Amino acid sequence: MDLKSGINTLFTDPDPDNAREFFRHKSRAMKSKLTTVQEAVRTMIKDGDYVAIGGFGANRIPTAILHEMVRQKKKNLGFAGHTSTHDFQILVGGECIDRCDVAYIIGLEARGLSASARRYVESGKLKLTEWTNGTLSWRLKAAAMGLSFLPARNIMGTDTFKYSAGKEIECPYTGKKFAAHPALYPDFAAIHVHECDVYGNARVYGASVSDQDLAKAAKRVVLTTERIISTDKIRQNPECTFIPFWCVDAVIEVPYGSYPGNMPYEYFSDEAHIKEWLTVEKDPDEFRKFLDKQIYGTKDFYEYLELNGGIGKMMKLRSIELLTDRQ
Repeated sequence: MDLKSGINTLFTDPDPDNAREFFRHKSRAMKSKLTTVQEAVRTMIKDGDYVAIGGFGANRIPTAILHEMVRQKKKNLGFAGHTSTHDFQILVGGECIDRCDVAYIIGLEARGLSASARRYVESGKLKLTEWTNGTLSWRLKAAAMGLSFLPARNIMGTDTFKYSAGKEIECPYTGKKFAAHPALYPDFAAIHVHECDVYGNARVYGASVSDQDLAKAAKRVVLTTERIISTDKIRQNPECTFIPFWCVDAVIEVPYGSYPGNMPYEYFSDEAHIKEWLTVEKDPDEFRKFLDKQIYGTKDFYEYLELNGGIGKMMKLRSIELLTDRQ
């Protein structure tokens, strides 16, 4: 049987025993994990790490963590470009990443393409290995299951497979050909959730994408949350716990933490602000001034919120999401 392999680089180690050796020493103590955005980014991410971001597109993204990665000038990071839009736009704006497993980047869905992200990719500063959103989901699932790969029948015979790091294999039971998608164990993951307790037992409402697998696959996990709730409330409905505490290393309460993205059932995306990003980044000099004002010139995420309308704007976005602006 002629078995093909993708020609691009595999950026992470898929060996489950190497990952298990790390997880064997990870604390699973049920203790308070409250910290700050600054401290989490300073202590949990080092230059060269491979990072993954939760959420879907510009929905439910941990913006405070992304801004702080830019502010602290994190460099040479690997990135999982999985359903990625404004998060990718922020990180390439700060030139934080130098390699990317790419499925969906550059486009901000119906809003258009990010000129800055496109320039960064075309500059050659970013090494790319191609996958699909489904493939990256299965790579995370393989890691969450403690495996080195999962077989699938997608992308075989396509240029996406050619430019991936996948391998064709022969099924030992049927002799049929499958694509083996290697497990993806990120060094660091940031996930924004609706609510969690101080230990990291978290609830997510709406689209969850691969965030449960991501929380289990990543070596270090920080949650930003719209609100902290009591553990008693978590225990009243344990079936609602989407991410369990033993996956989580740090918890930070960040109200409106997905801004300018959407947070389902909480607040709508700030389309005017996202449009401003897409417009100003067409000119590299103007984009640098924009980043200086919005990220480098603000000491934290709260100053960024104030700069863009503060609580008044957030309440307006909340009324749009809840449709109360029409009453």
